[in-house]
Amino acid sequence: MAERVYLDWNATTPLRPEARAAMVGAMDVLGNPSSVHAEGRAAKAVVERARAQVAAAFGASGSDVVFLSGATEAAALAMVGRGLATAPVEHEAVAAWGDGALTVDAAGRANLVDPSMSALQLANSETGVMQDLPPGLAVSDMTQAFGKVPVAFDWSGVDMALISAHKLGGPKGIGALVIRRGLDVAAQIRGGGQEMGRRSGTENLIGIAGFGAAAEAAVRNLEAGAWDRVAQLRTFLETSLEGSDNLTILVGKESRRLPNTACLITPGWKGETQVMALDLAGFAVSAGSACSSGKVRESAVLRAMGYGPGEADCAIRVSLGPDVTEASVGRFVETFLRLRNRRRA
Repeated sequence: MAERVYLDWNATTPLRPEARAAMVGAMDVLGNPSSVHAEGRAAKAVVERARAQVAAAFGASGSDVVFLSGATEAAALAMVGRGLATAPVEHEAVAAWGDGALTVDAAGRANLVDPSMSALQLANSETGVMQDLPPGLAVSDMTQAFGKVPVAFDWSGVDMALISAHKLGGPKGIGALVIRRGLDVAAQIRGGGQEMGRRSGTENLIGIAGFGAAAEAAVRNLEAGAWDRVAQLRTFLETSLEGSDNLTILVGKESRRLPNTACLITPGWKGETQVMALDLAGFAVSAGSACSSGKVRESAVLRAMGYGPGEADCAIRVSLGPDVTEASVGRFVETFLRLRNRRRA
């Protein structure tokens, strides 16, 4: 039996060896980071080292980085009570706190009116389409872009950004809100005043250590050209499908996108059915975002881009990573076409 192929890197990434090693090391650190004795100071040092690693990788200062349970909590901390304008292409964690009033064009790019009162993602998790972020933007979800394309928070002009460890080879359950110097947020979780008073609760020492190591390693890989090779694989995948016939739509192909993401619409073949068939054939892909508690439904992102109900519910996302080989992508294309043509027949 052929080895399974993981093509769902936008949902979560494999844990990097560097992150695993840092997490194992943190397990042996006894103290509470809030304690003032030697053991506590040792734990605090782990947290601050990781904060510096994440900040350096993200182009920010250490004091800008607030560790949280993930990008979902970061969205809540940044957006609750602010009445920010959002577009229907945003991740549900952001959309939950916005008004959904912004429109998008056929490529999925949002039409902003007042950046200072808007939240706008840098890259879409389903299509990979990237936005041009205007100066003074209130909040940006940079979760999918960080680690895959060059990102510098200090140069972005954004007030606050959401990032997450498990999208770049770190552990699940840890992320950060990055806040531009001079700004602040009202703490949603109160108590001991950890994280500079912005998020109380004993720090997730093991997760934070893994996040720092993963961020540092991710930037090294990016600078070494790992994601350039991934972009070539994505081009190979899409070109192979284009050469077969015109049954499958390649969403966002003419737009600036993440290097690893292909969104494929095959009208008449439900996305959920495709995911199950490919899973049985040994390939892990998804139908839309993976952050909806196992639900598979019509893509609001694709509907907002103008695709009809017979198209928006017939999409799958194939997201690649540096560990994926050309042979694996070739096997996927062969299997996808075989399954598609069998269904068509």
